[in-house]
Amino acid sequence: MGKHDPSQKEKIADDLPSVLLLRQPFVFKVYERQFSEKFRFLKPWESSLPLHQFLSTHAASVQAAFFSAGRPITTDILQNLPELRFIMTSSAGLDHIDLNECKRRGIKVANAGSIFSEDVADTAVGLLIDVLRRVSAANWFVKAGLWQQKGDYPLGHKLGGKRVGVVGMGSIGLNVAKKLNTFGCIISYNSRKKKPHVTFPFYPNIQELAANCEIIIICCALMDQTRHMIDKNVMMALGKEGIIVNVARGAIINEKELVQCLLKGEIAGAGLDVFENEPNVPEELFHLDNVVMTPHNAVMTEESMNNLYEIVIGNLEAFFSNKPLIFEVVQDSGEHFGSKFLEIESWFQRCSSAFRYRDLVYDKKQ
Repeated sequence: MGKHDPSQKEKIADDLPSVLLLRQPFVFKVYERQFSEKFRFLKPWESSLPLHQFLSTHAASVQAAFFSAGRPITTDILQNLPELRFIMTSSAGLDHIDLNECKRRGIKVANAGSIFSEDVADTAVGLLIDVLRRVSAANWFVKAGLWQQKGDYPLGHKLGGKRVGVVGMGSIGLNVAKKLNTFGCIISYNSRKKKPHVTFPFYPNIQELAANCEIIIICCALMDQTRHMIDKNVMMALGKEGIIVNVARGAIINEKELVQCLLKGEIAGAGLDVFENEPNVPEELFHLDNVVMTPHNAVMTEESMNNLYEIVIGNLEAFFSNKPLIFEVVQDSGEHFGSKFLEIESWFQRCSSAFRYRDLVYDKKQ
């Protein structure tokens, strides 16, 4: 059998549509071979050129880009890409993209929509149970040999019957509410506006929600209105028996005030998947048994990565074929952006594992 001609492979790659990456989304690392069979990816980290020079070199050929939440997409970057017409982000969150500038330039944006909702909701529930029942701390207690030395481990707390406030009743928040409702929790919520299809009690004021709950779970988008929304006043309203779980964005909590409230015992505990200055985490939290932390990996399951891969491929193919996008980000009648799920039967035929999402209603607008 003859060997493949490397130059032939390069020629085939050159004929593929070009897509810019600024850094590697995790799904790209997992499915790089499959991605590269369909598109030619421009990777600045493999070039010796400074980023601005790399962008200038490829500016005329870049119509589509695939970004992750770890790299802010600023006006400066967009100005270096005059032909850019489509951005695909691997996240559901949009706070890393200058959406107003994209709108001004006529750049379409699509995100991961609701495909992570179940996984993130599972993580939120898992973090809450861990904090209440001290699972991680008890695991360390056993492995350190302290069971033999000190005897019984301190009591934890029951989940059922707890008053839980969900902050942000989009797809993730609704999943969290439904899961905890089955555990017997008493659910209420805060959101940008009352959801007509949600029957749980609504509190328009976040401090009032906290005062009427023992637990708050943060599921809302990060925007100017929600930055540091969970501050000391909210924590004091929650009280000394209160628990905070955050699976949204770290900056929604005033992290310095959270650390102080935990150290002073002004709240009972926290379950945190996200932090304000990732990957930097306040060292004061490292030795607190009542704080459970994960490295912003609530979405990281094999199933969600496979679904994300197919949605990214489907959206890139749709863009280059001039077809409608899935989970295209749109602006509502105000100044808020969210993704709109578009039912396209032909897309589901090409992306069969995403078929289950056809009937999901995704509302990222909190």
